[in-house]
Amino acid sequence: MEDVLEVYARHYDPNYPVVCMDESSVQLIGEVHVPVPAAPGHPELVDDEYVRNGVASIFMEVEPLGGMRKVKITERRTRIDWAYFIKEMLDKRYPDASKVVLVMDNLNTHNVASLYTAFPPTEARRLAERLEIHYTPKHGSWLNVAEIELSVLKRQCLAGRIADIGKLRNEVDAWNTDRNNKNSDIDWQFRTKDARVKLKRLHPKL
Repeated sequence: MEDVLEVYARHYDPNYPVVCMDESSVQLIGEVHVPVPAAPGHPELVDDEYVRNGVASIFMEVEPLGGMRKVKITERRTRIDWAYFIKEMLDKRYPDASKVVLVMDNLNTHNVASLYTAFPPTEARRLAERLEIHYTPKHGSWLNVAEIELSVLKRQCLAGRIADIGKLRNEVDAWNTDRNNKNSDIDWQFRTKDARVKLKRLHPKL
């Protein structure tokens, strides 16, 4: 835990940007009956009955100090999907950074081995050398800023029913653009000294 907190305490450095990454999923829900639009005297009327259209995956990347994030919607959440998301991050969004300081949980797909699964060894090695990886501890995913950003996305953008992945991508892209245009950075204030006080029960008693 303290390792991640020390990363968050670093000053902003465009050559070594701190980027948090997380994944989630969203169920695609379609309507059985067309909703009745709102009119004077009643709100929009939506039938309780719905149809399940499968599940889509959400890859979230957020730079807390830079106020930038990137959300990608995929049909799956495999090693290959993760590897291509990381490649896009390094080559398209941070091409000039010496290394990206990447904070994420230790899901079994979140590792350098996934790069070697997706790409030839020389390319996988090139990408791996541009990463400085810091894992959140087990049961400590709340330390990942990307998880907080996913919660914001779900509240602001995914609260209603979305029937297909195309509409989902359009809705999320619009949210992503608006949030970046507002330069919504994240002021993380929980520090190592705070953790040692609030979580002292976790430390051995000598």
